[in-house]
Amino acid sequence: AAMYSGATAGPPRRDFISITLGPEEAVGVGGYNNSKARRRRSCWRKWKQLSRLQRSVILFLFAFLAVCGVISFTSMGEAWKSMTNKSLDDQRTEEEIPRLKLANPAVLPAPQKADANHGDYHELSLQKPPKLPHVRRGPSNLQIKAPQRDTRLKTRHDTMRAVEELVEVDKVEKTEKSIISWRGAVIEPDQSTEPPFNKITEPEKPSSVEAEDQKEPVPINERQLAVIEAFRHAWKGYKDFAWGHDELKPLSKSYSEWFGLGLTLIDALDTMWILGLKEEFEEARKWVANDLIFDKNVDVNLFESTIRILGGLLSTYHLSGDSLFLEKAKDIGNRLMPAFKTPSKIPYSDVNIGRGTAHPPRWTSDSTVAEVTSIQLEFRELSRLTGDEKFQKAVDEVMKHVHTLSGKNDGLVPMFINTNSGQFTHLGVYTLGARADSYYEYLLKQWIQGGKKENELLEDYMRAIEGVKKHLLQRSEPKKLTFVGELAHGHFSAKMDHLVCFLPGTLALGAHNGLAADHMKLAETLIETCYQMYAQVETGLSPEIVHFNLHAQKGHKDVEIKPADRHNLLRPETVESLFYMYRFTGDKKYQDWGWEILQNFNRYTRVPTGGYTSINNVQNPSNPEPRDKMESFFLGETLKYMFLLFSDDIDLINLDKYVFNTEAHPLPIWVPA
Repeated sequence: AAMYSGATAGPPRRDFISITLGPEEAVGVGGYNNSKARRRRSCWRKWKQLSRLQRSVILFLFAFLAVCGVISFTSMGEAWKSMTNKSLDDQRTEEEIPRLKLANPAVLPAPQKADANHGDYHELSLQKPPKLPHVRRGPSNLQIKAPQRDTRLKTRHDTMRAVEELVEVDKVEKTEKSIISWRGAVIEPDQSTEPPFNKITEPEKPSSVEAEDQKEPVPINERQLAVIEAFRHAWKGYKDFAWGHDELKPLSKSYSEWFGLGLTLIDALDTMWILGLKEEFEEARKWVANDLIFDKNVDVNLFESTIRILGGLLSTYHLSGDSLFLEKAKDIGNRLMPAFKTPSKIPYSDVNIGRGTAHPPRWTSDSTVAEVTSIQLEFRELSRLTGDEKFQKAVDEVMKHVHTLSGKNDGLVPMFINTNSGQFTHLGVYTLGARADSYYEYLLKQWIQGGKKENELLEDYMRAIEGVKKHLLQRSEPKKLTFVGELAHGHFSAKMDHLVCFLPGTLALGAHNGLAADHMKLAETLIETCYQMYAQVETGLSPEIVHFNLHAQKGHKDVEIKPADRHNLLRPETVESLFYMYRFTGDKKYQDWGWEILQNFNRYTRVPTGGYTSINNVQNPSNPEPRDKMESFFLGETLKYMFLLFSDDIDLINLDKYVFNTEAHPLPIWVPA
């Protein structure tokens, strides 16, 4: 500044800046200080300089990360432990497999042929059958809980995987096809439900029984294997020529329709499950899931649809636990309800399941007594499973109404009832055959189903059996067979339908459930008669109707057959009663009688290309005149009862836990005996 001022130059002036250093900084002058204490103080200063919000956010983030770390560590630890245990279990399983014994042999021998000519069946030629009316067997409110499945069933399913692998190996070594055992095990129904509809809940899925409750399944014997073979042969014909249709015509290799709802397939579902036919069952299930449609403009018979379709679906649901069958049962059940919209609440015989309308037959306003009183087991069970009272209320009203009607004869009921007036018609005719039979059967079975609490049902049943003893029992000549005839306006007829052969089994079931001991004695005499209806005939097969000789005549048997009555429809009633008799007595003769009947079915009704046929003439072994029709109940009832008859496993459909409907579909008993 002096250089430009023009002033005389003097000594240079020095300017100084004074900086005062504290002790900490003074130390740092000599070099960088990175001590831990210094770093902590520096961080703390920076932390203090942050706002309170910033510090809170940082603390929250640290806490969140810490929690996530703990959770992750726990999950990884459990996964690691699980993997370790699985490895140990797999190792242990591999060590134990060689020691396991299958409940049934992996590969079973094919059943023995009935006789030397078993494979050489008659060349059945199609005969035009006589025009006969189609006659079928005459025709409490609960908590809702779904059935409980026995874990033996699950064990069977798992075991069959190993069985099927062994079969593939065995097929290479054997030229004759082996029969595979995959039996549906006993299903334990839920027994905790009882009337009334006081608690309605959604149905639960069937649950497994604890392992300790499992029982070792009884192996299948050779006679049961023969039934399985017969079923497969019948099923082959149905699958090849009538798949998805109502009934097989095995000779013409075609089918017939009744309702167009796959009656044979639905009727056979639970039979396949019980026989253990896994592959066939799964194939049929797919058809039910994809092709069984009830929304169609078709008239169906209320009784037949209920016992075959509704009963078959409910039974299969209980055995398999598959909700598909319950949903289908609810659908058809709702579609059948318009039948009950009558002035008297006695249902019409026919329902259009697509339009929701119902009507009596064209020629009368009557319904048959058996038909309107043999739908109760199924509709009551549908109410139990769905929680919807309307099904049970409708059928209970029918029974209560019939209970009060006049026109009975010591408990015996006429065959017809008017849907308008609600009164019996065609009075004075009493039978245990067609149009009345299953009324008596369902009196007992409803009482059993409901836990033996509905006394009106029991009273009507006991009174009816006394009426049978008083009015319908007679003895034939020369063997003095006890049989059940008919009464028409005071006149006794020695006519007995094959349908009446349900009675020995029903009597035995009642005696088993604590009814009069003389019921079992009567059952024993009647089942002998039913067997003689086969044994005294040339083919060893019973006709549809027989007449008994009341007076001894030289050269005459007890059984006489009229030309119009000598057809056989592959009916189940005698085999059904044989099953009950063997189950309750253990007498092997009942199994032997059933075996004879099965052999004769094979001799005279089996069609080589698949299926069995009803025949027109049981008196002509050389030409039984096949009718070219296999009724659905042959698979649904006859072969099922055969299989159960030959089983020594009392828990295979335990009769203290299940009651069969009139189409042989088992439904659970609501309350344990």
